[in-house]
Amino acid sequence: MPSEAHRPARIVVINDDTDFLTLMSELLSEVEGYDVKVCREGNRAYQFVKEQQPDLVILDIRIEGQEIGWTILECLTLDPQTRPIPLIVCSAAIRDLQDHQPMLDQYGIDVLPKPFDLDTLLRKVANGLSRHPDAPTISDQS
Repeated sequence: MPSEAHRPARIVVINDDTDFLTLMSELLSEVEGYDVKVCREGNRAYQFVKEQQPDLVILDIRIEGQEIGWTILECLTLDPQTRPIPLIVCSAAIRDLQDHQPMLDQYGIDVLPKPFDLDTLLRKVANGLSRHPDAPTISDQS
């Protein structure tokens, strides 16, 4: 069994957009070498994160036509088991992100407004992984 230090960082992406998931999986997994797990159903997302215990979560706010991401976010930040996992909230609803900014700041949650460029995504992923106490570093992965 490989040691934890030599495993790639695990990233959970919660989103129901197939094109977005394909882009994220190709970029983060195939290009950057991360272990990417995908959850498409908002009603399973919280449990999925608990099962996967990722080093980072990228969460879309709008899933299945509803803003269920805020509920998922609340569950993840209130649960002592998932609270330490860094989160990046991804959304095109800029006004909604601004309205929730105090809560996002309170929990140290990063925001990735859509559309975004890939360099910004990679920078925020690296920053998020650096905040997780057990996440492998880039040097561990090479």
